[in-house]
Amino acid sequence: MDDIDRTRQSKGAFAGWVGVGVNLSLFAVKMIAGLLTGAVSVTADAFNNLSDAAGSLVTLIGFRLSAQRADEEHPFGHGRMEYLAGLGVSLLILLVGVELARDAVLQILRPEQAALTPPAAVILVLAILAKGGLARFDKYWAKKIGSPTLDAAAADAIGDVLATSAVLIGLALTPVFGPRIDGVLGLVVALLILRSGWTAAKGTVSPLLGQPPDPAEVAQVEELILSHEGILGVHDLVIHDYGPGRRMMSVHAEVPADSSLVAVHGVIDRVERELKERFGLDAVIHMDPVEAEGPRLRRLRRLAEEAARELHPAATVHDLRCEGEDPVELRFDVVVPYEVGLSDEEIRAALTAKLKEREPSCRPDVGVDRSHVL
Repeated sequence: MDDIDRTRQSKGAFAGWVGVGVNLSLFAVKMIAGLLTGAVSVTADAFNNLSDAAGSLVTLIGFRLSAQRADEEHPFGHGRMEYLAGLGVSLLILLVGVELARDAVLQILRPEQAALTPPAAVILVLAILAKGGLARFDKYWAKKIGSPTLDAAAADAIGDVLATSAVLIGLALTPVFGPRIDGVLGLVVALLILRSGWTAAKGTVSPLLGQPPDPAEVAQVEELILSHEGILGVHDLVIHDYGPGRRMMSVHAEVPADSSLVAVHGVIDRVERELKERFGLDAVIHMDPVEAEGPRLRRLRRLAEEAARELHPAATVHDLRCEGEDPVELRFDVVVPYEVGLSDEEIRAALTAKLKEREPSCRPDVGVDRSHVL
């Protein structure tokens, strides 16, 4: 484990322990407030904090497991365990939301009278302030160390602030609107908690399933690669995320076909080192030799690009080369967005028909790629 991983684990573990301590303390004081008021909503809110303490323990376990070294069974490390921990916290948020919604509906259907006492009011106000502080704390460290688990914990804490605020307001308004107001406000907050849980779950599931890289980062990566002499273009860039700080990248770099293989290999090695130093990406770069374009190749490229854009405005063409005179063997790859509903065979057939219509002597050989970048 390098120094960065050790620092990250220690900060994540610290945040987890803080969460355990705060939530257990809030559980204890809210149980006291529940006894003072006789309000079911306060007691339910207390058990909400108990589940949050369990979520903080999940966070701790996730950080510890994700920091394990790579081994024979997991050669890319255990970084995705943190995403799984974040998913676990998200599921706890959803469970709490469902439980609070159920209690709120019962309070609406069968209202129970409760009274807000001054000591209970003070306890709930302090609980709101404590949970708000914990939300800011988790959000700060989530951004600082790039942790989706702490991001989910921050979303959970914000939901708790809303829940406890609704409980306090509901109790305060009970003498005016009757005991059902507690249930109505509780239901609104439960829906907000369910929404935050769903958002947090999507934020952890997406990297597990595989998501496109940040377009801004892609632009910076491409700029770095193209800044090196001898590299004419890049395409087929893919970034694989194996957990925070554990990312791999593959990309095709176009180089002049008549260039020295040894010289180009040296350039590629330098690019890979710079990508690691600047972006933390372990890169594998494939070299694509590109022929110098004469009038015929430029004309065929224009026809291929026009045909591709007719399929979709964002479609692009790369690795275009031609051989022979009559017929002309034209080989190229087309990159199309996933929103194009045609199959690869249908795309090949459509492009082949368009090109043969415009250049009867042409025999297209089309490869189809799907864009990995938004």
